[in-house]
Amino acid sequence: MFYIILCLFFSTASLVTITLPIGSLIAGPLMDKFGRKIVSLVSCIPAAISWVSLIFAKSLTTIYAARIIAGIAAGLTTVGLVYISEITHPQIRPMLLCLNSVFVSLGILITCCLAVLLDWRQMNIIFFALECCIFLLLFFVPESPYWLVCFQNGMLNEKQMHKMKHNLKRLNRRQTIYEEECLRIMETCKNRVTNGEAPKTIAVSIKNYFHKFTSPEAYKPLLILFALFLLQQLSGAYVVIFYAISVFREMGGTFGKSFNEHGAFVMLGIIRFIISIITVFCSRKYGRRVLCILSGIGMAISMFLSGMYMHFAVWYDENGNTEEIASQKWLLLFFVLSYICTSSFGFVVIPWTLIGELLPLSIRGIGGGLVVSVAYIMMFGVVKSYPYISKSMSIESIFFSFSFMSLTGTAFVYFFLPETLGKSFSDIEKFFSAGARKTPDANSEQP
Repeated sequence: MFYIILCLFFSTASLVTITLPIGSLIAGPLMDKFGRKIVSLVSCIPAAISWVSLIFAKSLTTIYAARIIAGIAAGLTTVGLVYISEITHPQIRPMLLCLNSVFVSLGILITCCLAVLLDWRQMNIIFFALECCIFLLLFFVPESPYWLVCFQNGMLNEKQMHKMKHNLKRLNRRQTIYEEECLRIMETCKNRVTNGEAPKTIAVSIKNYFHKFTSPEAYKPLLILFALFLLQQLSGAYVVIFYAISVFREMGGTFGKSFNEHGAFVMLGIIRFIISIITVFCSRKYGRRVLCILSGIGMAISMFLSGMYMHFAVWYDENGNTEEIASQKWLLLFFVLSYICTSSFGFVVIPWTLIGELLPLSIRGIGGGLVVSVAYIMMFGVVKSYPYISKSMSIESIFFSFSFMSLTGTAFVYFFLPETLGKSFSDIEKFFSAGARKTPDANSEQP
């Protein structure tokens, strides 16, 4: 049963991946027009429809349709990254944004565990119930203070100001933090009005849209994010996650008594979840650059050692030393799980959190949706091409290529990614607009 459910999951997962960009692209304009909270609530509706369709599905066509709807719903959840980045203090923003990956890892782990105990219809009933709970909880979430004052046609009235301050007070109980955040929001809003960025009419918005994306504070972070996601995909982290059972089977399938590729897959899920939690706390202290650099180095070393093991395993096998190879397979498993461990510490998690930090407020909604869309298209292309690549390349060559791309990603982070820990949105925008090459000091004083 476990294997059947996993096969069904991975055969339909590509539908979610390829339709998710549609939801992401829609989410941007919607969240700017109607608000972060409304779009968060709306995203639950297609997700609930998807779960109900799966519960009562009687044909494969219904299942595919449900997964397409689920992909669009998943794309709409891009609003969550934008919302969290706007309601949190710069000192804890990196930590809270990392929770996105924590809950993704938790969801995958729960799915694996439920697959052992329940059939797929029962699992969908549980997921539908959870979706309903999320929908109800979102009613108690305050609207983003940034959206309340910065996306109201450039006109601030007393009612909007009162609502913004009320929501801001709910989010920041301490008076000093409340006052600091209020000043920061007002400064950002005034800059938008001064620069003519506040939306007025559809015609004016369309006319000014190209100008916004061609400004340095917009296109520079977009290019950095696109490059970072490309390197993330080419480093192979998601390939190993998506094809874990196949990869473990190519590595030999058994790693000791009563421990096969399925056990290794469950262990992979547990490791991802634990490391993502550790990343949450580390991101508050060490920032983005340090975590990504350490992650990239760890990934490169782990994949290089995995490739070397497979290289010598082939040599030993050709010389008839199969028993020695079998007794050392746990070492190969250790290298691959170390790769997953180090990738979850930085490169799998951090790029997603940077979407809500690097992009300026004027394009954060639409730009964030665009970045997520491109990221998932890259993921779809890399993941779906792996079976064909694995037929033309040995597993050791694939491991070596992953190691090289991990090292390339590390170099890119070192030279181009600015630190965002403790930086306000204004600081980050000023860094890109100034064209400075020096990395911003994460410990600089806040405005």
